[in-house]
Amino acid sequence: MAILKIVKHPSPILTTPCKEVTVFDEKLGKLLDDMYETMVENDGVGIAAPQVGESIRAAIVEFDEEQDIIEMINPVVTGTGGTEVEVEGCLSFPGLFGEVERPFHVRIEAQERDGKLYELEAEGYEARAILHEIDHLNGILFDKKIQRVVDPSEFEEEEDEE
Repeated sequence: MAILKIVKHPSPILTTPCKEVTVFDEKLGKLLDDMYETMVENDGVGIAAPQVGESIRAAIVEFDEEQDIIEMINPVVTGTGGTEVEVEGCLSFPGLFGEVERPFHVRIEAQERDGKLYELEAEGYEARAILHEIDHLNGILFDKKIQRVVDPSEFEEEEDEE
């Protein structure tokens, strides 16, 4: 496995809708493995293929080590519900954090690395991460959805209060 270079804004690949994956082979599997290693190395919760220079509809999210890694190939949102505003960051925007409104609940259909179709439902933080990565695949960046930029010092203040 390899640590890949994270593509930073304003690279055009980040705002270009990705192509559907049609070949499920070892090359795709290696890319997913490398994306996962890159995400972990950079303390990310999710990563999308365009963030490592590949304009294909593939993304990964992992919330904690006890849960399975969610690999989303050709994901499609089939339902959403509720809304909430929370702070987000992005590996392609180092140091930028902002409040973003997203659905609280999401239902998706996607494929696994072998092409098998699956459905997934998530709420709260998990739904937010899934939708953030699917936005990447559609060429939509979180900086366009920020309602209020959050200074990193605000995180330190919250920690001090606990």
